[in-house]
Parts: sequence; C-alpha cells; structure tokens
Amino acid sequence: MQYVNLGKTGLKVSRLCLGMMSYGSKKWRNWVLEEEESKPFIKRALDAGINFFDTADVYSIGGSEKVTGKLLKQFGVKRENVVIATKVNGQMSDDINDKGLSRKHIMDSIDKSLKRLQMDHVDLYQIHRWDNETPIEETMEALNDVVRSGKARYIGASSMSAWQFSKAQYTAQSHGWTRFVSMQNHYNLVYREEEREMIPLCLDQGVGLIPWSPMARGFFAGDRKRGGGGKTARAKNDPIANNLYFREEDFTVADQAAELAKEHGVSGSQIALAWMLNKPHITAPIIGATKMDHLEQAIAALDIKLSVDEITRLEEHYQPHPVLGHS
Repeated sequence: MQYVNLGKTGLKVSRLCLGMMSYGSKKWRNWVLEEEESKPFIKRALDAGINFFDTADVYSIGGSEKVTGKLLKQFGVKRENVVIATKVNGQMSDDINDKGLSRKHIMDSIDKSLKRLQMDHVDLYQIHRWDNETPIEETMEALNDVVRSGKARYIGASSMSAWQFSKAQYTAQSHGWTRFVSMQNHYNLVYREEEREMIPLCLDQGVGLIPWSPMARGFFAGDRKRGGGGKTARAKNDPIANNLYFREEDFTVADQAAELAKEHGVSGSQIALAWMLNKPHITAPIIGATKMDHLEQAIAALDIKLSVDEITRLEEHYQPHPVLGHS
C-alpha cells in the first residue's frame, strides 16, 4: 500500500479510502451489505494496508457508522492506526432540526456519530453538502468547536461550488477558526467538471482531494445499458447513477476505457481508477465494494501505470456536463 499526506497536514492516509456506504442495512438500500456480509471486506482492506475509512451518519441512517466501529473493534484494530472519516448534514429523522449544518445539528450529530462508532473522536469530520439555510459563520464556528473539544482532529467538506468552499475557508481564516483540510468531490473519467474551478482551488490552497465515485458507481463495469440500469442489484436500484451518467458521450469514454483495459489485461473499472491514481494531485479516491473482486481490482489498480498517450486517449472524448452531485 502507498501512503500520502492528506493535503498540507501531517496525516498519512492510504492511497485508497474504503467507502463504507456499502455496509449497514438493506432496509436503507437493497444492495447494502449487512454486518456479517461486510466483515470480509473490512478485513481484506486492513490486510491490504488501507487505513482510511469514510462513512456518514446518513448512510443506512446510522447503520454504516455502527458497522464501521463494531467491525474495526472486532478485528482488534488500534484506534490510532486507522483514519476514520464521517459526515454531517443529511436528514436523520422527521425532526425539523435533525438535518443541515446549524450549530445545534452539528453538536448533536458529532456526539451521536461517536456513540455509533464507539469512539471518542473521528479523524476527519466533513460537511456532506452545503447548507443554504445556515450562515456559514455559524457552521464554521461550530466545526471549530468540535475540533477544539477533541471530538474531531480535522474537518473536511464535500461537493459544492468553488465559491462556496472559498467563502467557507475565508470565513474560518478571518476568525482564526479551523479550516477544511480536504475536499470530497464528485470526480471521475466521465465527470470532470471539477477540473474547471474546484480542483485548481484545492491545489492552490493545499487541500487534499478524496473524490467520491471514482469509478462512476460501476459505470465502467461494462454491463451498463443506454437509457439507464444494468445487471447488478445496485445498477437496477440506483436512480442517482442514472441522473449522473448514461449520456451517449459517457458511453464513448467508457468504450475507450474498455479498449485500453483489454490492452493492459485488466477491467474497465481498473483503468478508470488507474487514470485517477495517475493524477499526482489526487490524494485517495473513495472506493466502494460489494463484491470481493471489486476490492481486489481496486487494490491491483494501484500498480497500473498509464502513459501520457494513454491518458490522452481516455480524456479526448470527454464532453462538458451540467454540474452534478452538489445536492
């Protein structure tokens, strides 16, 4: 396993982050793996040297955090040997205040997340999305207090506009509060709009990039159908993917990845991940796995080296997309 610093921090994270959204409760999504089914994946990730695990309170409505904490403890992992990230914003119940980035919700949520994780702190506490109904000053001060209380070591953000992220960072800096050290953005071979503003901003500011959906929710697996859907359980029940991808130009890019994959003797998904891993500014893509082969392929993709010409081949058919993944 390879390890790099998360942005400008001294925190070392594995080049792959295991996304824990896939583990929790089928009551939330029918493709999610229950606790017992999840065990082999966490064990394999640990054995491979992955030390970075990303979850969120809203995944399985707390179930993912419970599985994450319980299984790490079962495997005897020392708390200081793993980097645990979770997120806040999503609606957790019908209560009017059980969502968003108000001071109340952040303070309530960090305590609930820690209880589910069976931990006294998280390493990275992230805002899951921007909250238009809460002043950013309120949010940043609350996050600063979470860090100062020792309940989080660092804070990060997820998909939003570059101007919003810049405003949040400026607000924190002007008050002497904790700034975001990472950006978990929507970025992959068929969605590269982040290259326009967000990625250059993060590079300029030394913010670590940990993209979600690096393999476009299985789009490069070769079984996706024009018009939406595919053969797997998730492909058949993932309306979000249908909204994000499945444009004709997306299939053109996927076909190019499949062609290159044959030349390397690997899968299209591995080529899509290798493309991202070959970008020196990407810290750790967040990978998801509901089949062991998915995880094994992701680990193996670390060793795939792409030439400049091959990267050009993969990128040349990209067409601009509307902004997707911020809501």
